[in-house]
Amino acid sequence: MDFTKIVKNVPDYKEFLTVDEMDESSKKLAQEYPDIVSCFEAGKSRKGHPIYCLKIGNGSKNALMFGCPHPNEPMGAMMLEYFSRAITEDKELREELDYTWYLIKSIDVDGTKLNEKWFKGPYTLSNYARNYFRPAGYEQVEWTFPFEYKKYSFNNPIPETQILMKLIDELKPTFMYSLHNAGFGGTYWYLTKEMKEIWDRLYETTKKENVPLHLGEPEVNYIVPYAPAIFPMISQRDTYDYNEKYGSKSPEEVMSCGSSSSDYAEKYGTVTLVTELPYFYEPRIESDKLMDFTRREAALKNLEASNENAKATGELYKKIKAYISDDNPFSKMVEVSLKFNEEDYDASKKFIMENEEYAGLCKESEALDNLDIPKFHRLFMWTLLIRSCEHELEKNPEAAVRKVLEEVHKIGEENFKNLSNVAEKSLNYQVVPIRKLVRIQLESGLIVASHIRGLK
Repeated sequence: MDFTKIVKNVPDYKEFLTVDEMDESSKKLAQEYPDIVSCFEAGKSRKGHPIYCLKIGNGSKNALMFGCPHPNEPMGAMMLEYFSRAITEDKELREELDYTWYLIKSIDVDGTKLNEKWFKGPYTLSNYARNYFRPAGYEQVEWTFPFEYKKYSFNNPIPETQILMKLIDELKPTFMYSLHNAGFGGTYWYLTKEMKEIWDRLYETTKKENVPLHLGEPEVNYIVPYAPAIFPMISQRDTYDYNEKYGSKSPEEVMSCGSSSSDYAEKYGTVTLVTELPYFYEPRIESDKLMDFTRREAALKNLEASNENAKATGELYKKIKAYISDDNPFSKMVEVSLKFNEEDYDASKKFIMENEEYAGLCKESEALDNLDIPKFHRLFMWTLLIRSCEHELEKNPEAAVRKVLEEVHKIGEENFKNLSNVAEKSLNYQVVPIRKLVRIQLESGLIVASHIRGLK
């Protein structure tokens, strides 16, 4: 199928929509096209905000697409903002694809709201990182689906996850698109099954937009790709096996999350796609040039620096831990890091030392992923520490408590500023236009959705 027209017409978006703007837009679309579109409340967030789902068309198979499963990743919300109207207004394509589309622009509306300060720019590493929020794994929509494997079980899905569980059970979707994006790097994909016939078409989506493939380190070191930049979906079964083999503690002692939407939908034969895309691009991410040091040396350097960063934020957090309230959303990721950092460090070091793929010379893309991009990623823990303090200071605590919170906040801000300056100078980055990323994400989804329907 030819998706040139729908992909070409993506607007030149200059900013990301807030939750309120998304809600208003969804309701407006349903009002304009009541015969094609309905907008219903799929449920409520933990804070009671309605989570709206658009139902578009009346195809013979169901497709479920949801944005912001990680609330610092609104690229998918922008894709759905465009696609919802485009597929509504393109009767021919809608009928040819023959799906009923269920679209949720933001499944984690509470978390999305906590990122909105950077949504309108400026789009710099520092501004994004300083206004970043991401919940701890056990409160992430994507990682709190029920899960049982060997000696580990998790059955505490958050309300937003329960909304997706209900939809998946009712719809039994043929195609599901969990809409994520990365902060830095290039394009890469996850799929629940291997589809060699479409690899070249996926590669072409990103080549057309001059966004490189991500050829650096994978998100987790134990994943084996189907092809360059194309991976099988990450499973908690793999995480368990990794911890069992390389950890010094049992997996059930160090795991705190459930499984993913793709794992949950697997019983219905659902094909799930994730397309990871970068806000920021650095030319070295696509370089195969060999460096004069090994991949192992680079990976160990990254591990040591990240360990020191976690220790530094952890020590400061200990000073304010007694004053953290239960409703503080920012502190939980810091707590998880503090709790599991040592075990994660030991397991990662053992994996790096024991696996021969780390023995060869390091590619420049791998060097970037190990030595420079982490300088950006390490800012996130400082932001969460700072925002933890700000959350408590807004409650105007007694003078003695306020003094401690202000002291830690000041140190956190100073360290964030120094480290963000280092990141800005170390990375020769460009901001990737939103339109390019929406086009890649949209076309990738349409390629997979049409392929599994047997459409040419």
